[in-house]
This record gives sequence, structure tokens and C-alpha cells, in this order.
Amino acid sequence: MFTGIVEELGAIASIEGDRVRVAAATVTEDARVGDSIAVDGCCLTVVATGDGWWEADVSDETRKRTTLGDRSPGDPVNLERPVRAQDRLGGHIVQGLVDGVGSIVVAAPDLRVRMPRELLRYIVGKGSVTVDGVSLTVVDVLDDGFTVAVIPHTAAVTTLGRKGPGDQVNLEVDVTVKYVERLLTWNDGGPPAGPTAKDA
Repeated sequence: MFTGIVEELGAIASIEGDRVRVAAATVTEDARVGDSIAVDGCCLTVVATGDGWWEADVSDETRKRTTLGDRSPGDPVNLERPVRAQDRLGGHIVQGLVDGVGSIVVAAPDLRVRMPRELLRYIVGKGSVTVDGVSLTVVDVLDDGFTVAVIPHTAAVTTLGRKGPGDQVNLEVDVTVKYVERLLTWNDGGPPAGPTAKDA
């Protein structure tokens, strides 16, 4: 679990097959094999680490559902370690499980993001949304997305200050809203109709 408060701006160092190496300093201080680190909001597992770098394997599913499949060496990425029980929860509860990919319509500070229509129902005014791993508060809900206000500090220490119209971003909606929806659509006959685990 994460908070959406980015700890460090790292960079893709190399990509070889399914293995990606990320250049970083802060998140590698106590990183061990098996730990989780969020990269642009996508939770990855550390499989190797060294002085100023760590590596993860990226599955085909992760490449398809996130922007990680479009990354190249040198690209900056937002990095965050999982929250510890004794830490302050400064953002909101973030799982690091990307729900979809959106695209920037208007750059920060008045960031406007277009998103997949099926995710729009989870966006509410003054609610939380994660954009490339950054916890943000929704200002306006639009027909095709939402707007958020990006303060200068966030723009300076994350990738959001470097991205412009047309750039793609990873999106994670507030998991609480998804749980509420599931509870409201549940009935005595079982879960709502839809694909089951064996169908997927």
C-alpha cells in the first residue's frame, strides 16, 4: 500500500527483455529483494538492487495496462516505497494497481486529464485520484475526465511538471469508491453479473 506522496524522481536506466533497471537513490536505501516500489503509480517487485539502482521484472499484462511499456532509458519516473504502519498517511490509500491509462489535455498547474469512460463513475469532486503515482484532489469532473490543481512543489519533484498535452499517464481511482459500488450492486443471489475469474 502507498500514499501517493512521491519520494523521489528516478529514471529508467535500462530495459532488457522483461527486466527494467531504475536509477534511484532514496528508495534504494533500504530496498531488499522482494520489496515493492511504485513506479509512476505501478507497484513493482524488487528482484535485484545495487548502488544507485534496482531492478524489476515487468509482465506483459503490466506493459499492456500501464505506461511502462512505452518507457525508454533516460525517461524520468515517480518513485515511492510502501507506507509503513507508523508513517503519516499524507495522501490517500493507493494500491499501486493501475486502473487505466489516461492522456493529458492541459498541462500543470491546471492539469486536465482525459480518461477511459468506464472509470469516470469513480471520479467525484474533491475526491482522490492518483496520476502517475501522485495523490491529487479532483477539482472538476468533466464529461471525458477531470481537472486537478498541481502546486509548484509537486510539479517540481514529480514528472507532472514535465508532461504536456498528449502525454499518457497511469491512473488509479480511489479503491474505497470501488468497494462501495460493489456493495451497492451486490444482491442476495450473489455478485453482479459479469466476467468471473475463470472467464478472465
